[in-house]
Amino acid sequence: MTSSSTTSPLRIGIVGGHGQIARLLTRELTGRGHHARGLVRSSDQFDDLRSDGAEPVLCDLEQAGGTELDEALHGMDVVVFAAGAGPDSGPERKRTLDRDGAIESVESAIRVGAKRFVIVSSMGADDPPEDDEGFSIYLRAKHDADVAVRNASDESSITYTIVRPGKLTDEEPTGSVQIAEHAERAEIPRADVAAVLAELIDADEAHDVTFEVVSGSTKIADAVRSVS
Repeated sequence: MTSSSTTSPLRIGIVGGHGQIARLLTRELTGRGHHARGLVRSSDQFDDLRSDGAEPVLCDLEQAGGTELDEALHGMDVVVFAAGAGPDSGPERKRTLDRDGAIESVESAIRVGAKRFVIVSSMGADDPPEDDEGFSIYLRAKHDADVAVRNASDESSITYTIVRPGKLTDEEPTGSVQIAEHAERAEIPRADVAAVLAELIDADEAHDVTFEVVSGSTKIADAVRSVS
């Protein structure tokens, strides 16, 4: 599942550290010799994060102020935004977490001196529908967050990577994907998304780019190296 890192160990802060992709990413990163710090909103989640190899930190993104978030991310080389309100959440929470939470996280990452910000977005966020359906509101929140991340990067020294997976599944990972600026709509296991995130961080690839990722025929390491 993992391989030895070819880079110096990194300190990676994962916002939304108890999410499914986040926990899979933590195992990938720690397996490669990196330090993962998971930001979670409940201390009840600490044991799960410790079992994954992460350092758990209590920080409820929707309640925390800038100072508290900065303290939680202090010392991180890379910040990953993997938080999400979830499909059963209402419109307001999609805005406060998927949009505002991401914006607050990249601003904090800049303040604490992180070098890189990685955000898990979604296919469809490039041109979201304007209707009032829950998924459309979610895509607009993701769209606004992605725009804010790019703008923040333009105005600072931090680099960004915006990863837009297709429909997420809990199937076993295949280890192969398709990465493109615009890919045909398809599914992808969460474990493969986590492996893509780990590879681009570990190999120090894919800076200042936005891409879509679905299941495909290219090995993850090769696919990540092809991104420019």
